[in-house]
Amino acid sequence: MIPIKNKKKSLEVTVEEMRNFSLIYIEKYAPSKQQLKTYLLKKYLKTKIPTVNKKNISDLIDVVLEDLEKSQFINDKFYSKSKAKSLIRKGSSLNKIRNYLFSKGINDKYIKNTIEEIQDNNEDQDFFSAIKVCKKKRIGPARVESNRPLFYKKDISVLARAGFDFEISKKVMDLTEDEYSKIINLL
Repeated sequence: MIPIKNKKKSLEVTVEEMRNFSLIYIEKYAPSKQQLKTYLLKKYLKTKIPTVNKKNISDLIDVVLEDLEKSQFINDKFYSKSKAKSLIRKGSSLNKIRNYLFSKGINDKYIKNTIEEIQDNNEDQDFFSAIKVCKKKRIGPARVESNRPLFYKKDISVLARAGFDFEISKKVMDLTEDEYSKIINLL
């Protein structure tokens, strides 16, 4: 049996390897900058690299992230816009979109720009998103007329947990079946 020698990794090899891992991760998941940083930190703090100090790993990750940002592989502005569009299609409220982007480590200015852009395109975005939630979960105006008063509190609370304020929820819950079906046909 031939013994395997441990190869010492140099700094350039580590950075190049880190860049390759990053590109593979970006291709698979399309992450935000913070998500990629977290991934790389977890990956490299577990490994033992003899020539590189663990304190320097964070600096190396920052260098790799800056390089990827310059080459437009990761872009938080694009990430926030694309995720917001995706969440709107699913029927998420503006509050839920804001909290989601914040949890992914997106900068506040990008979040504000994205939310303002959504509101400029459609003033009543929360109203239409609440209607999508009602259709999806079969609550509120999507219920049979005789059951609506029985489940009113439950339906309001479902909309509140989805991130809609009370005024929007009440406005959606007070829709008649005819108004609801007209709006659904428009969506």
